[in-house]
Amino acid sequence: MAVSTRTPPPIPPNSSLKAETASPWSAWAGPLALLGPSGLLLLLLLVIPTLVIFQLSLVPNIKPGDLVNPSGIGNYLRVFEPLNLQVMGRSLFFATGTTILCLLLGFPVAYWIALNVSKKWRNLTLLGFVLPLWTSSLLRSYAWITILRPTGVLNSLLGLLGIPPLELLNQSSAVLIGMAYSYLPYIVTILYASLEKLDRRLLEASQDLGANPVETFWKVTVPQTMPGIAAGSLLVFISSLGDFVDPELLGGASSMTAARLIYNQFLGATQNWGLGSALSMVLIFAVSIGIALLLKYGDRNAI
Repeated sequence: MAVSTRTPPPIPPNSSLKAETASPWSAWAGPLALLGPSGLLLLLLLVIPTLVIFQLSLVPNIKPGDLVNPSGIGNYLRVFEPLNLQVMGRSLFFATGTTILCLLLGFPVAYWIALNVSKKWRNLTLLGFVLPLWTSSLLRSYAWITILRPTGVLNSLLGLLGIPPLELLNQSSAVLIGMAYSYLPYIVTILYASLEKLDRRLLEASQDLGANPVETFWKVTVPQTMPGIAAGSLLVFISSLGDFVDPELLGGASSMTAARLIYNQFLGATQNWGLGSALSMVLIFAVSIGIALLLKYGDRNAI
């Protein structure tokens, strides 16, 4: 009887054994190498400063050079004083008003760019609309001062038309105009990204079923773009809540906001770092809530 001389096939390496003998750190080495630098910057520039501010917020009437000795929540109780609540309420008013103005002005523009402009010119049109973001916010505010002051461009044009001049500068209306102009490109780009994904077949089906344009807008367009609307509105609200430049330059002394109040506590004549830190923590908490809502309800692909 002949004996087979064929060599047996090689035994494959035991992959499960290698996985068991491998170091547990090998699975974390790649992510740590990628996230380590950004995580370190986040720790040094955000986490640690926030903890320092929280510690200072627990010290009453602390000034530069004083010993840090946390002793209670007295500074947080002072946040709810009538004057401070009035300032915080004004900040919420400006943020809410800016968000509404940006939404009302930005949605038609984003709709027109996404659905009416040809693909050849769409990106160029969008670029031209966000071009003001390439300039400094300080320069944009000074430009609005030139336009809105009593002898500015706007009142000069109104005088030529025989219309009485408008008192807009150093008023709440000037602050809303400047802030809406500053944040309008942000909401337009987010709404454009959401409207670009709009299923146009549903618009055609709505028209075929006899719906008028208003019904089509509210029952088809708005529900499909609601995540983009939420994302853009929350982004504008969060950004405008801590705006410092526009209210300071366009609103004058009567338009003090939370950002200006915090500035006065740290660098102004009062020098009460404890109260300033407490106000900062309240503002950080409010912004954190806004970011949480943005991540939950906003269109992440449009942000």
